[in-house]
Amino acid sequence: MKNQLRALRAENGWSQAALADQLDVSRQTVNAIENGKYDPSLPLAFRIARLFGRTIESIFEPGKDA
Repeated sequence: MKNQLRALRAENGWSQAALADQLDVSRQTVNAIENGKYDPSLPLAFRIARLFGRTIESIFEPGKDA
């Protein structure tokens, strides 16, 4: 799944650790999502969208296999 998480995090000047703290996940989880190695659960996707004031669809885009 493609996502805009890295760009959104950079726009806010947050490190992966700072974002992880706000989402109550590990820094490794943020890294894995940003690199497309892990798709967030629906509750986590909602938390991410809420934090950035966007819709889930504006942050996450299905990949070719979806």
